[in-house]
Amino acid sequence: MIAKIRLALGLLVLLPFTLVVIPIQIVSMNVARPVSRVLPIYWHRTVLRVIGVRVHVHGERPRARPMLIVSNHLSWSDIMVLGSLTRLCFVAKREVKTWPGINMLAWLQRTVFIDRTHRQQTARQANTIARRMNQGDTMVLFAEGTTGDGYRIGPFKSALFGAVHAALNDTPSGSVTVQPVAIAYTKLHGLPLGRLQQPRAAWPGDVKLAPHLISFLLAGAYDVEVVFAEPETFSADANRKQIASSMHERVRTAYTDAIRMRFDA
Repeated sequence: MIAKIRLALGLLVLLPFTLVVIPIQIVSMNVARPVSRVLPIYWHRTVLRVIGVRVHVHGERPRARPMLIVSNHLSWSDIMVLGSLTRLCFVAKREVKTWPGINMLAWLQRTVFIDRTHRQQTARQANTIARRMNQGDTMVLFAEGTTGDGYRIGPFKSALFGAVHAALNDTPSGSVTVQPVAIAYTKLHGLPLGRLQQPRAAWPGDVKLAPHLISFLLAGAYDVEVVFAEPETFSADANRKQIASSMHERVRTAYTDAIRMRFDA
């Protein structure tokens, strides 16, 4: 009951705040692009504070341009966790466009929607991501292609790493930076979140969104570790499969380090 009351009060604060932010963001996207890149950060931070999620950051946040961030993916909340830290735009699956409410929020963060079921569209989608990178946007790619179970890092799909080569065509530096990032939900109410409890935070693809969303919000008080590993610079001699393999190993290592942090005081 206390959790439900806490959540209801939080939503009473969040709803009017969101209704104020949305029109400002819409206007900013058209007439003040720098503002539109910063405003989502404060919205994400407010949401996390309301639902009781605490984010702990390790490593240097992205600075180079063009920049692609490659991260593991555990839950719908990953968007807010990463979005609260720096100026980012996300790459999301096409289905997100059909989710009421979430689709609008994704659009307001200038998300690029991709369709992984049609391989003939891969090159076009990679070019779209590359164009955004060269325009100064830091793009986030969840390379597993789906959310995981919190037990391991799934294999990375290499197709959209073609965006790195596509971006090279229009960047004067002749190189593109890719930064591996790991997200780990490590504690709940201050207690270590063990292997068997990972599904409380993780949202595997075969679980419906609404029940998991409600369960997550009622639980509250998660601690999340975000590890920004050392970025890697790629030039034209690297192929997308090599890039995907390198990033998978480095995200996996960073995730292992993040999981160990659940025992920290």
